[in-house]
Amino acid sequence: MSTVFVDGQEGTTGLQIRERLVAHGGVRLLEIEPERRKDAERRRELINEADAVFLCLPDTAAREAVALVDPSNTRTRMIDASTAHRVADGWTYGLPELSPEQRRAIRGARCVAVTGCHAAGFILALAPLVACGLVPCDYPVACHSLTGYSGGGKNMIADYEAARDSRALDAARMYALGLVHKHLPEMRAYTGLAHAPVFVPIVDNFYKGMAVSVPLHLRLCAPGTTRARIHEALVEHYRGERFVRVMPLDAESNTDGGFFDALAANDTNRNDVFVFGNDERVLVVSRLDNLGKGASGAAVQCMNLMLGFDEGTALE
Repeated sequence: MSTVFVDGQEGTTGLQIRERLVAHGGVRLLEIEPERRKDAERRRELINEADAVFLCLPDTAAREAVALVDPSNTRTRMIDASTAHRVADGWTYGLPELSPEQRRAIRGARCVAVTGCHAAGFILALAPLVACGLVPCDYPVACHSLTGYSGGGKNMIADYEAARDSRALDAARMYALGLVHKHLPEMRAYTGLAHAPVFVPIVDNFYKGMAVSVPLHLRLCAPGTTRARIHEALVEHYRGERFVRVMPLDAESNTDGGFFDALAANDTNRNDVFVFGNDERVLVVSRLDNLGKGASGAAVQCMNLMLGFDEGTALE
């Protein structure tokens, strides 16, 4: 049985990872005493004892935790849920569905950086279209991403729950309006785009769930690109994937009376991909649970690959 330590298990992502690991059946959790969770020496002991370590920490603390691995330790595998290492040398990006090569790289990696929630939906929607040449790498991409407030962590959760009676936060709120967001480097790097997208995240008054939308002008895509061709390319790329579903083109079940449900993938490790639009303009949408495929589910999926378990253990 493999041993696993969650460094930072008291946070939103850490708690969700721990919940999945308790139900896993193939791992034994190493747990730090509550009064010693900031004790670097105790954390060092547990990190070096574990077969796999999840880092559910702020970026600076995640880098510090990596430095606690003993130089002689060539066994422990690190899975970082922070932003610190997503485009760093020596780290493998934790999105298996990106390509067969990516899945193989995760299996053999010592250090994996789990994808960000907005980034997961964006990359899964767009990367196959850039890879097959339908969307040029210099396309001027824009993206809006609607998310539940749990993505903001403990402070944002507290703000929304405190405002519940006053309804002060009922309206959706755009943020990062300087058009700089911590997910942008990975959004550009792992789609193959030449430039970062114009990315506008939006938080709304629901706990979890996410809809990441990427509009495309067909006249700016490769000659002959149609809505059906975009859909076919996504179907082909994700054929056989258990956690990414490309939904039928124009199926009435994709909306509820014309309205899109951003919450229908909640409590799963699934990313649903949709293609909407007409003969001139297309909207590609990813739907996922920002705490599932966008965070803790993705992290456990990577651990399963790294430690030789079935990829869906504790996720289905």
